[in-house]
Amino acid sequence: MPASELSGPSRRTVLCGLAAALLAPGALISACSTGAPTGTGTGQPGTGAPPAPGGALAKLADIPVGKGAVVTGPNGPLLLVRASETEVKAFNAACPHAGTPVDAPVNGVVTCSNHGSQFDAKTGAKRKGPAETGLTPVTVKVADGQVLAA
Repeated sequence: MPASELSGPSRRTVLCGLAAALLAPGALISACSTGAPTGTGTGQPGTGAPPAPGGALAKLADIPVGKGAVVTGPNGPLLLVRASETEVKAFNAACPHAGTPVDAPVNGVVTCSNHGSQFDAKTGAKRKGPAETGLTPVTVKVADGQVLAA
């Protein structure tokens, strides 16, 4: 039977459903998103339009020190990493190898689940390829308990 006559869920739908059953739902939103607006545009994954410059990307309290989150930024997905109580570093979340969004850091390492590239969570520097460069830094600021797009 030709592929055009097959019906049912796509491969992406099946894989995302399986991953959702195994991992925390919040970590999957950006990886499985089709990019369609779904909400109020607060900058949180899956909530719609990205925030305008100066708009809130995340609540500081939602990112524990040493951890991170992938959120929707003004120009696409951003990886936010909380370096200290008052400092958040941000990187373009697109892996420089193939553009796949990277995962939030685990034990100080950011991994691209597509091809296994790894990056230092504090600096964005490449630790392991196939990516040839590190993550691109993005300027954000912290004010009033919020991480804001610069």
